[in-house]
Amino acid sequence: MSQNTDLDGAVADGIAQGGDALIGMATLGKTVAALALVIAIILICHLLLRRLGGAGTGRGPRPKVIGSTNVGNRERVVVVEIEATWLVLGVGGGQVNKLHELPAPREATAAADTPTDDGGFAGRFARALRRNASADDAGPRGMS
Repeated sequence: MSQNTDLDGAVADGIAQGGDALIGMATLGKTVAALALVIAIILICHLLLRRLGGAGTGRGPRPKVIGSTNVGNRERVVVVEIEATWLVLGVGGGQVNKLHELPAPREATAAADTPTDDGGFAGRFARALRRNASADDAGPRGMS
């Protein structure tokens, strides 16, 4: 009978150890599932913010780069338009310095406000005709 009892005790210990391992694996699985759920929620929130335009926009108007040129190996001069103001910025060495500020030309703001078809030659030709027509309407200067 003692032999049977020892066998039953060994079987019970084996089942208990196997059950502990099973419980440990279940806990690990639940932890991994919870972590995956949190990461999925973060990714979904990020995508929604990007789609709605809330990520990285901040407040106020977005700057629009009008033009830039290299001044040195790592230095640039950049013209940026914000609302109706052009800022001339010096960029280099991890710094941005305002060099000059001037009002944006009326032509640039009018062109930005009205959508135009940039269909290659046709679009450029139409803009040139408009520009020439507005110059002709002003009439000759200095002829009184």
